[in-house]
Amino acid sequence: MASLHDLSPTPGSRKRRKRIGRGQGSGHGGTSTRGHKGLKARTGGKVHPRREGGQTSLIRRIPKRGFTNISRVEYQVVNVRDLGRVEGDVSPEALKAAGLIGTMNKPVKVLGVGEVARAASVTAHAFSKSARAKIEAAGGSVNVIGSEAAAS
Repeated sequence: MASLHDLSPTPGSRKRRKRIGRGQGSGHGGTSTRGHKGLKARTGGKVHPRREGGQTSLIRRIPKRGFTNISRVEYQVVNVRDLGRVEGDVSPEALKAAGLIGTMNKPVKVLGVGEVARAASVTAHAFSKSARAKIEAAGGSVNVIGSEAAAS
């Protein structure tokens, strides 16, 4: 039976590394397999991946679709069923403390999925119609941040 000290790689399975720049006797001296002169012969010289040597570049061959609306408002959504996890009145600060939203830098919108467990004063940047109706039906109040006529 073979032991660990008897093991060796299969002949031909391991190839020696090409040692360049070690003199003419190595067969890879002189220009060190880089040819003569030119960009790719220089230190640090390489062609940028986007360059295709006169062929129309990939970025220009592929069709462009759509656009990015710079005025888009991206809300963090909270459903009315989750409002019961917040103690007392519901505000963005309380939602953040309860782990229902990730950041205070984005506006909060309350959606109407689920049922409202208790009456509470809910403050957010936006409400869906169904969320507003469910909160008010449970005896709570809705306060919109950033509007002059905040509904109560």
